Amino acid sequence: MKDNYYDQSLNAQKLYDVYQSKYPRVAQYLAAEISYVKKYLQGSERILELGAGYGRIMKELAPFCQSIVGIDISKDNVEFGREYLKEMENAQLLVMDAHHMQLEASFDVILCLQNGLSAMKIEPMSYIKEVLELLRPGGKAFFSSYSPNFWEHRLAWFAEQAEKGLLGELDMEKTKDGVIVCKDGFRATTCSPENMDMIGRASGYKYQVTEVDESSIFLVVEK
Repeated sequence: MKDNYYDQSLNAQKLYDVYQSKYPRVAQYLAAEISYVKKYLQGSERILELGAGYGRIMKELAPFCQSIVGIDISKDNVEFGREYLKEMENAQLLVMDAHHMQLEASFDVILCLQNGLSAMKIEPMSYIKEVLELLRPGGKAFFSSYSPNFWEHRLAWFAEQAEKGLLGELDMEKTKDGVIVCKDGFRATTCSPENMDMIGRASGYKYQVTEVDESSIFLVVEK
């Protein structure tokens, strides 16, 4: 497999096409994640999104915050996203590796949604501390992964992506226990509720782990 699947193989228009699913339950899941974050916002927040892709979530949240910055490793994503976000004057998308963040600003809200901890291939127990350094006192960091209750819908969605040629064919012998494996080497894992709880405890701050919409597991850490 290439070093970063999302950087080199699944970006820009292809990544956009991932979210044009025929399954209403997938659309419900995606909307529920955004709605969960939105209910915490009062309109004055400065938000950072890690692994922002082309700005799908940024576009939905921009009207509800002071500003939102997204970083993504893919230059193609960012170029595509700048056009996608052109009407959002308070949204900025930057090419940046989430493993090596170079940000001088601090933020009220930091987002790592839609299974970002898995997609970015990071070690969450140590990464959480790096993320929280960018969070202002009193701020909140949101991390989400797939709920086990969403497995059948997730599997159908990934099969749909493979049918569109966005991913390789699913390897059904290896796809199980929350892990989806494609024959081209793509592998998508998850963070279980127990994993999220461990990450929350490792942060050293107040946190909660919540299931949302029977599709996402959210970890919210308050600094």
